[in-house]
Amino acid sequence: MDYSILIQVVVVGVATGGVYGLIALGFVLIYKATSFLNLAMGEFMTLGAFICFTSLTVLHVPFYIAFIITIVFAVILGMVIEPLILRPMIGEPVISVIMVTIGLGAILRGLMYMIWDPTYRTFPPIFPPKPLNLGFAVIPSGLLWGFIFALITTIVFIVIFKFSRTGVAMRATANDQQAALSMGVSVRGVFALSWSFGAVAAVIGGIVIGNMSGIDIYMGDIGLAALSVIILGGLDSIGGAILGGFIVGILQNLAGLYIDPLIGGGAKEVAPFFIILLIIMIRPYGLFGKVTIERV
Repeated sequence: MDYSILIQVVVVGVATGGVYGLIALGFVLIYKATSFLNLAMGEFMTLGAFICFTSLTVLHVPFYIAFIITIVFAVILGMVIEPLILRPMIGEPVISVIMVTIGLGAILRGLMYMIWDPTYRTFPPIFPPKPLNLGFAVIPSGLLWGFIFALITTIVFIVIFKFSRTGVAMRATANDQQAALSMGVSVRGVFALSWSFGAVAAVIGGIVIGNMSGIDIYMGDIGLAALSVIILGGLDSIGGAILGGFIVGILQNLAGLYIDPLIGGGAKEVAPFFIILLIIMIRPYGLFGKVTIERV
């Protein structure tokens, strides 16, 4: 057995998992503060990629300017969508909220279809093309820089969530909305901020994936792979999202290495959904999710 190939696949899986973890972080930041599961996250991600791509190719601005434009757009998107679409759903059944986010995703995809059409596009070169040679494995440039972006963004969000006043307000709201409100925390403001943070994580993930593999209006389907990450790690666990991303990334690449040759392909693509099914059957709250008990 050639262990060098196995090591290469695992290293690439870790790098891929870092990007998955970033997108999953967007899910967690929203769910942790609002208890809403945003199934339009993939469309947020795709929209961010298109905004950055358009800024680079139409406005001809440097990447850092295009990046700032995309982040500002994400913040505004979260601030607008939360009060207009999601806030009226507070107190409604969970399935109703989920259906609203699915509808929101369909609307965003339709808008992207009208504005950019379904044509596949390749991102202009952003990062140095040279891969990173670790000696025992080689990480392609796009995946390397994607992992670096994901790592930096994740650390920034963790620092904000753990050590800033904003993070304290978000944690207080996630723990007990009534108590947070009585202590002067603007719960509505926290909700809007959570959606903005989630949108920021999603659009950065979109930029990273767009740089690696190009963009089209269907790239948001990758968000379903990130959904398996948060189900594995726990819907309300930031650490679980990070660890779950690594696990899913590694397992997905191992499935491509060992199972795809046996069945003619496809195992790598369905591996995240198999993980969803398995985790729901064995541990519905995920590895680090908070177990809640409801008495009826």
